[in-house]
Amino acid sequence: MVTRNRRVAEAIKEAVGDILQSQMKDPRIGLASVVKVQASPDLRWAKIYVSVLGDDEAKRQTLAGLESGSGFIRSELGKRVRLHHTPELVFVMDDSIAYGVRISKLLMDIKDEQERK
Repeated sequence: MVTRNRRVAEAIKEAVGDILQSQMKDPRIGLASVVKVQASPDLRWAKIYVSVLGDDEAKRQTLAGLESGSGFIRSELGKRVRLHHTPELVFVMDDSIAYGVRISKLLMDIKDEQERK
């Protein structure tokens, strides 16, 4: 069952990523990419972690656009991923990529400082 859940979550991730890139026309949605999908054991809901390129305002606007368009995204998802019930979608902002970039920059700064000494 766990393996099925992972396969379904991966299928949802790919489908929602494609829908965001090719079908969403909402101008509030910026450069967003699906980082991870966490599906409930009964597949009734899916938490979709999204990374957005931009400042906090762009992230807030994108999240508002995604929540507004969640019905459309869910209906498109139902056409692409065949399940008994199409899961309810919950969008969550994921800052792990930005965090990783920040950590890398800090490490590079430390390395440069040590080389200067």
